[in-house]
Amino acid sequence: MNRIQRLQRRLFTTSSTSLTSSAALNRRTVPRAVDNCDVLIVGAGPAGLAAAIRLKQLEREAGSSQSLRVVVLEKGSEVGAHIVSGCVLEPRALHDLLGPDPSQYEEIYGCGEPPLGVKAAESRMVWLTEKSKYPIPHPPQMNNQGNFVISLSALTRWLGRIAEEYYGVEIYPGFAGAGVVFSDEGYQSPWVGWEGRWDREVTRIGIPKSPPPPPRVPAVLGILTNDVGIPKHPSTTTNYEPGMFFRARATLFAEGAHGSLTKTLISKYQLRKESDPQTYGFGVKEVWRLADDNPLYSPGSITHTLGFPLDLNTYGGGWVYHMDANLLSIGLVVGADWENPYQSPYRDFQMMKHHPYIRRLLSPATRIAYAARVLTEGGLQSLPLLHFPGGALIGDAAGTVNVAKIKGVHTAMGMGILAAQGVWEGCQQQANENDPIDTSPYTTSFLSSWIHTELHETRNLRPSFSSPVFSKRSMGVLGGVLYSGVDSLLLKGRTPWTFRHTRNEEERRACLDGGRSLDSLRTDPSTTHTPIPYPPFDPPLSTDLLTSLMLTGTSHEEDQPEHLRVLGRPGDDDALSSHTDFGGAESVLDVKISEIHEEGTPETEDTEFLPRVTSPPSLRRTHTKINTGDYAGLLSRACPAGVYEYIDDDTHHHHHSPTGVEPSGSEEEEEESWNGKKLIINAQNCIHCKLCDIKVPSQDITWTVPEGGGGPKYSEFVYYLIHS
Repeated sequence: MNRIQRLQRRLFTTSSTSLTSSAALNRRTVPRAVDNCDVLIVGAGPAGLAAAIRLKQLEREAGSSQSLRVVVLEKGSEVGAHIVSGCVLEPRALHDLLGPDPSQYEEIYGCGEPPLGVKAAESRMVWLTEKSKYPIPHPPQMNNQGNFVISLSALTRWLGRIAEEYYGVEIYPGFAGAGVVFSDEGYQSPWVGWEGRWDREVTRIGIPKSPPPPPRVPAVLGILTNDVGIPKHPSTTTNYEPGMFFRARATLFAEGAHGSLTKTLISKYQLRKESDPQTYGFGVKEVWRLADDNPLYSPGSITHTLGFPLDLNTYGGGWVYHMDANLLSIGLVVGADWENPYQSPYRDFQMMKHHPYIRRLLSPATRIAYAARVLTEGGLQSLPLLHFPGGALIGDAAGTVNVAKIKGVHTAMGMGILAAQGVWEGCQQQANENDPIDTSPYTTSFLSSWIHTELHETRNLRPSFSSPVFSKRSMGVLGGVLYSGVDSLLLKGRTPWTFRHTRNEEERRACLDGGRSLDSLRTDPSTTHTPIPYPPFDPPLSTDLLTSLMLTGTSHEEDQPEHLRVLGRPGDDDALSSHTDFGGAESVLDVKISEIHEEGTPETEDTEFLPRVTSPPSLRRTHTKINTGDYAGLLSRACPAGVYEYIDDDTHHHHHSPTGVEPSGSEEEEEESWNGKKLIINAQNCIHCKLCDIKVPSQDITWTVPEGGGGPKYSEFVYYLIHS
């Protein structure tokens, strides 16, 4: 039995702790299994796997002088399970990592032919109206010569094989990172040497001088994986297994956009103190299998769309990628800063497929996959400082998507390579191998990298679409297209100005200090808009949401607490901290090393263990009041998996005063409905898109990791259907 099998069996199938309502157990100090490694990588996506491979390459290049144990944790049930097919790959970073000739990969690495799909062929951009389409010029950055139309899920699985089988990286799927462990002693602040410099050389947003950061801060020493076996409803007994502590000299966070651990780190180290808040896009995607004799199928063809079904004040666009094996990837990205609370990106996407151009393409065809995910769009202006003592952010966790190219895999892999080289350099300079590795060389190398050059050139394109000059005239998209054309074709980013995502410094501070999402602030009250008259579904071309959800293969352990938490609005007196030991499935997010006890050691204190499954009724009631009263229940339409419902609650007396004066006392504290509405969270439907955490206007929902292995299983569905 190999190490992975032993570890997984130990976590999930061995005898576990039996708890009773009177059991003494403190989840901060419960004894845990501890595994030590040199470098820990959280997330087995393109960035994390590229970092792992590059580290082992550097180890081999150094000979036998130094050996590194590299461990990768992946919350999906397998590598690639949370990544759906359909992607245009720019192979630059892949060539940097594995060599310039992909035809030699199979011979060199012995892990099969690289799944590079089909070479990119014709590439075009069109403007869609409700019934017609018109060709428009696309920016030179969108040139796809030499690129590939691929299945990103398949590429990720293949990279995982190379990392594990050829280089000896240890990959543990089904292990969700739920908490960060910090040192007790202080280390040099990551801002030493970077204060003021990050704004001058990277974000260039011209922020006022701020108070200096503390000179000493704790270092990251590793992470905790999720506790398992905690029941959804409090019970007298349960099979409880505490998560493991993976301790590392350096931890690289590759969680993707808006990761739960990444959020904690950015806040703790103030990594955005010289950046704008991040702004996101929200992508909805499907994969279709076309008929063998479909005359419109053209392998390698790439089409991007603007216009229909979005209005002129909503940033976004669609794509149609002709993959190999008669597969078609089709999708729509909507800027998460959309204003109308009645808007549903899922319904927008279904309506997009009614366009004559797409209807003809999909007739006949069979839909085989559906997915949704947020992606970062902030670019350099929103990039946080990349390093901190004992770790760094890489890939989309940092936010390196090139919005102008509509690509992020090559930059994610490139950041993984840079981080690996930075960790290796810090390791060579380390005087005491028991200290956390200095990862600042990674940030320094980023400034002189092709990734920085690429993002700097296109930095003004995305914020130009949100210019108040154009949006006030309902021409935000047209204004952005006009500016982007001039900047990308003529100026090529060589401008003395840098547009900001925030409208002023007060708004930036409100987001950073108050923990508010910039995209949530852009949402208008429902009183300023009218409901959108979406057309009825037209199966099989367009279907209701739950029919689509069946294609994700989503599965969660049912007997576990909700991983979507109503914690209260930031700054409110009654809000629960996301660091609270709350609800069971969420491990403590901020733990000191002195609180960790290895298996075989006694606990230091006795505390009754009574997991609470849902948030207090008062917080759920406040959430319902704000989101149904002011925003017409936005999440019930925005969520792409039907997780959130605001249902009629006829079982209780509802406290709603026309004067706006709310009742007080114990009766209110026990009541979670408002004005006849009650929040229902169908957590088992969640496909881990993270939109709720970003877009909810009340900013009182926190996405946390469920038990490891839960969530969608995109790769299994697509792989089976392609090869069946």
